[in-house]
Amino acid sequence: MFARLFPRLFHIDWVLLGASVLLVAAGLVTMNSFVDDNYFFDKQLIWGAVALIAFVFASLIDWRFLRRRDVIVALFVVSSGLLILLFGLGEITKGAQSRFDIGFFDFQPTDLVKLVLILLLAKYFSRRHVEIAHIRHIIVSGAYAGFLSILIFLQPDFGSAIIIVAIWFGMVLLAGISAKHLLGVLFLGTLALSLLWSFGFEDYQKQRILTFLHPLTDLHGAGYNAYQSTVAVGSGEWWGKGIGYGTQSKLQFLPEYETDFIFAAFAEEWGFVGVTLLFVLYGIVIVRILAAAMRGATNFEVLYGVGLAIYFMSHIVIHVGINVGLLPVTGTTIPFMSYGGSHLITEFVALGILMGMRRYSRAVHKEDMKNEFLGM
Repeated sequence: MFARLFPRLFHIDWVLLGASVLLVAAGLVTMNSFVDDNYFFDKQLIWGAVALIAFVFASLIDWRFLRRRDVIVALFVVSSGLLILLFGLGEITKGAQSRFDIGFFDFQPTDLVKLVLILLLAKYFSRRHVEIAHIRHIIVSGAYAGFLSILIFLQPDFGSAIIIVAIWFGMVLLAGISAKHLLGVLFLGTLALSLLWSFGFEDYQKQRILTFLHPLTDLHGAGYNAYQSTVAVGSGEWWGKGIGYGTQSKLQFLPEYETDFIFAAFAEEWGFVGVTLLFVLYGIVIVRILAAAMRGATNFEVLYGVGLAIYFMSHIVIHVGINVGLLPVTGTTIPFMSYGGSHLITEFVALGILMGMRRYSRAVHKEDMKNEFLGM
């Protein structure tokens, strides 16, 4: 009955959506002070509602027009243009020129660019994955990702630049790169990092990396954030200190606990058990995305879903790695939990696109497809 009344909504993966909403709720509970009015909590509650509406609308659209080359090229040009405009019109916040101030909210185009890159690479490799042995396809696809990564790095936003590279590298691996080309990519990556260290990194970025290698050398300077984060995670122990009783975050010892260090703040209040449940929710999200991807109607839909999973996993691994002291601090959000409207809406739109693709996947019965498109 429900399927006949709402044929398009019927193809939404409600388990995936439910896990995503619970992750948003975990972030909201963590950033709420439970004492006074909380700016981050109130704003994020609004962004969460907007993101859900965007998800529903995205799931209702037939996204097969994204297979067209001219559409993908237009998206890439617009995304690149937005990144370039940042250097002239972007607002400088904490030393980074990475967002537009539109009055009632700040728009960070980097989040949209990541989604566009996934679509672009899905389109590129959907036609050329059988020819991935040819080095030119690695070079061309790498040039797309490298161009976007450089523009983002110059903001400077090293964390997002790394995510862009991770998306490209993950999709190239799954497209079937040869062993010799893989070694070549790793060599070039090492060379690029060496050049960045010599000519690209700002002094504070170098100091963060040096502090990561020698964490006890500058606890009151460059190493302060990382140290407080590891203290917060460790102090949660098994069961946590309780909701609202995280001393590291609520007493402001842990900076940016609503965004860059929200995992540490969550771990302090919920402990090892809570973190385990959190990872289970993220695991559900990734598995359901991959399950939807494997039923894609064409290689484009399959590669889009896989790229989306890589996008989420990259953010999760890097954010958690930073919060537990395994990676240098780069200022990276974690999906669904961290404060911010741009990334939250982008994440739910990305899932909505996947649900829209799911409606015409190979798992859909032909008769259901016929009835749906005839409006029966």
